[in-house]
Amino acid sequence: MDSTNLSRRLARLCAAFALAASASVAVAEPATRDLEDRTDPALQRGLNGVVRDLGLTGEVESGRLSLALVDLSQRDAPRLAMLNGHDMVYAASLPKIAILLGAFVEAERGRIPLDDTHLGEITRMIRFSSNEAATRVLDWVGRDRLLAILQSPAIALYDAKRNGGLWVGKSYGREDAYRRDPINHLSHGATAFQVARFYWLLDDDRLVAPQFASLMKQALSHPAIRHKFVKGLERRPGVEIYRKSGTWQDFHADSALVEAGAHKFVIVGLAHHKDGGEWLVRLAAPMHDLVVSPHRVASAR
Repeated sequence: MDSTNLSRRLARLCAAFALAASASVAVAEPATRDLEDRTDPALQRGLNGVVRDLGLTGEVESGRLSLALVDLSQRDAPRLAMLNGHDMVYAASLPKIAILLGAFVEAERGRIPLDDTHLGEITRMIRFSSNEAATRVLDWVGRDRLLAILQSPAIALYDAKRNGGLWVGKSYGREDAYRRDPINHLSHGATAFQVARFYWLLDDDRLVAPQFASLMKQALSHPAIRHKFVKGLERRPGVEIYRKSGTWQDFHADSALVEAGAHKFVIVGLAHHKDGGEWLVRLAAPMHDLVVSPHRVASAR
């Protein structure tokens, strides 16, 4: 389905939500359940084993690779494992998910219309990673406004107590950064933990009201760039992927909410190495198996 047809479908969906949204705009609840409190020792051992088996332990130890895995198969009992989860790195286009969030927060508040034009640009920003569309959507949201949303107590996707997180301090054009993050001085930054937390909060309808969360997932669906995690998960058919990646020089990033039958999980990988994209291809299927087919991982060792 092309982006124009998708935007029309999304616009029709929005029309059904408009009356309720105009009557009462939902405000995200503070994140009282902390994902970091859901670290699971068994899942952590499994992630450590996957990295070891792929010969990537040295890359983790050197700080060149950060990973997060969250099993969301039981809605009220998420399980977290991560490696270098709070290391903030340059993440190229992956932080466009922050702009996506800002657009729907502002749409929920009635400040951005969800017509064909706006939905089409949002879709191009995420699915096709259009830099031009990302800059337009960022300007609709407002640059300072987006940073305020990311740092708000209700969302806290950038949190100084956790070494930062998602940050957009530069447009996706040629202009200079307008505000680098105050801890790591990055223009487009992310930590594996906060990216995983973004998808967890999205899936739990805690970023925006459910009808807007559904539209965010529509924008993240059907990724048009089939590399990294998407390529790696081709080895595991029957999955639905909601995804945003990023690449610049030797920085490689990917993130996805994956639905596989009765299972659901989040995978995040941030790599700083010329071979980082290939690392993410190799990691995708074994990380999938830790949630969907743990016996496959155990029998392979």
